[in-house]
Amino acid sequence: MRRWRGYQSAPAGWGRSVVTIGVFDGVHTGHQRTIGHAVGRARELGLPSLVLTFDPHPSEVVRPGSHPAVLTSPARKAELIEELGVDVLCVQPFTLDFSRMSADEFVHDMLVEHLHAALVVVGENFRFGNKAAGDVALLARLGRTFGFAVEPAPLVTADGMVYSSTYVRACVAAGDVTTAAKVLGRPHRVEGIVVRGDQRGRQLGFPTANLLTARFTAVPADGVYAAWLVRGSQRLPAAVSIGTNPTFSGQDRRVEAYVLDFDGDLYGERLALDFVARLRPTLRFDDVAGLVTAIEADVARTREVLSEITSP
Repeated sequence: MRRWRGYQSAPAGWGRSVVTIGVFDGVHTGHQRTIGHAVGRARELGLPSLVLTFDPHPSEVVRPGSHPAVLTSPARKAELIEELGVDVLCVQPFTLDFSRMSADEFVHDMLVEHLHAALVVVGENFRFGNKAAGDVALLARLGRTFGFAVEPAPLVTADGMVYSSTYVRACVAAGDVTTAAKVLGRPHRVEGIVVRGDQRGRQLGFPTANLLTARFTAVPADGVYAAWLVRGSQRLPAAVSIGTNPTFSGQDRRVEAYVLDFDGDLYGERLALDFVARLRPTLRFDDVAGLVTAIEADVARTREVLSEITSP
């Protein structure tokens, strides 16, 4: 998959293409259907498929301070999009000036003059241009003017709920990683660098890897989870605690993973956690013995939960 930074990076001689557009945070099953439709149509037409996405999230530029929790890092999003068979990923820097581009300019400058769209595939709720003035109907009218077709992809729904990044964020924020995984089509992943903590887990007999996550990362609600720790090609079972460690009157919210049956040093490594199930809420124990008993039960439950499924 080729990668461009900005639509103006399209090379000289770039021919017609099939384009799909969106933020695609999470690359959930709805996104997968839209992108997959574009890839399939591109192959039918003998044209390259191109995903146009944005960085940073448009909300942060249009409404500073409103940046939503991020479901997938840029690198992870690119990886997931590549797995769908896309030929080109174009990441458009989303600036204030770009946000002021009118719907007509958005279409003419990007889709026609630079990306040479023959077909544009978007979700049926797609909006574009300054103040989100453009919709699918306008895109189709402009397509007829400039010579490209538009095919809206239907939204994915289940139990009356539309699958969206907003819905996944709400599930993650509530600790419902099971539903989040259903919408995503895979476990929700949190990535970070392992840093030194208080070493208290080691003293208790359960050394943990403390994950320092990037700003805006969608970290699940406080609680204890069964997860897979992803270390390169390895996927290791882990019991993960998220919270402030109230038994020791902690102040900082942390993501701590106890990797089952692992003996080694993870400090400084970039790892990921794929969350499978929430085991219990965060609790404050009256003494260390009570905490250790609870951790032992968490580890046993983690083994049980992860033994029932295949590592992703």
